[in-house]
Amino acid sequence: MTLVRWNRGFDPFREMNSLQRDMNRLFDDNLRGWFGGREALTRWAPPVDVYEKEEEIVISAELPGMKQEDIEVEVHDGILSIRGEKKVENEVNEQSYHFVERSYGAFERSFTLPAKVKGDDVKATYRDGVLKVHLPKAEEAKPKKISVAVD
Repeated sequence: MTLVRWNRGFDPFREMNSLQRDMNRLFDDNLRGWFGGREALTRWAPPVDVYEKEEEIVISAELPGMKQEDIEVEVHDGILSIRGEKKVENEVNEQSYHFVERSYGAFERSFTLPAKVKGDDVKATYRDGVLKVHLPKAEEAKPKKISVAVD
């Protein structure tokens, strides 16, 4: 015999309210700060590209609107850290904003350096809102061409 649960108090509006509460909790707990609100002003991470050339590895970070003195690059114990703070422009007071889509506040990105990089020779340049960190490869990591002798 199969038992069928009988729900004599089914209320579709109660079920919809429950679904709405669950969806609100999902958005409030997980997405707050990424789509607006005051948290959006303090939580962000700049987008980064990492690519490799024959002589070096390059990390390129977008930091538009920042000043050079607000950016810090550090190498310590095989970890490259990029940190800084993008400050809010004070031209418009907070009550006048209709949208706040740009991100502001402090950030930090860290990358573990591969052993094939010379950490002491790292160089960083900042131009047109893009930070480029150049990580020169150690000699043993560079490709070596071997000539083939004819017998």
